[in-house]
Amino acid sequence: MSAAESKAALCNNLALRKAARYLGATYDKALAPVGLRATQFSILQHLGARGELTITALADMIAMDRTTMASNLKPLAREGLVTVETSAADRRARIVAITPEGLARMESALPLWYDVQTRFEERFGTEDAARLRGFLEAVLDTGFEPWAE
Repeated sequence: MSAAESKAALCNNLALRKAARYLGATYDKALAPVGLRATQFSILQHLGARGELTITALADMIAMDRTTMASNLKPLAREGLVTVETSAADRRARIVAITPEGLARMESALPLWYDVQTRFEERFGTEDAARLRGFLEAVLDTGFEPWAE
C-alpha cells in the first residue's frame, strides 16, 4: 500500500461518505416505488412531526445548508407534497409545510422505510446500529461550522 493509499484509508470523510452513499442508495431504492428519495422522505418526516418550519430550521434539523434545502424542496413543492410561502411574521423567512398529499405519500413510504431499516439492523446488529447513530450524532457536536458565513 502506498503512502497516499494509506492516508486515504485513514480519511474519516471518505469512510463516512462511502458508507453514506451505500446506505443512502439502499434507502433510495427501497423508497423508489412511492416516488421518494431518502432525503425527501426525511424532509417529509420532519414536517409531518413538527408541522410548519422555516427553511433554515428544517435545514438545521437535517444538517444541510439552507441553499441545498431550498433546492431539495423544489421537487416536493412541484408535486404538491409541501408548500413554501413567505412568513407573515418575517418577510425574509420562508415557511415550509407538509400538505395532505405529502402526509399521505410519507405514510405510504413508512412501510418501505421500516423494511429497509429492519433489514439493516438485522444485518448490522440492533445495538451496533444504535451505537452508530449515537456516534454519527456526536460528529455533529465536534464544533465545526460548515455552513457559517
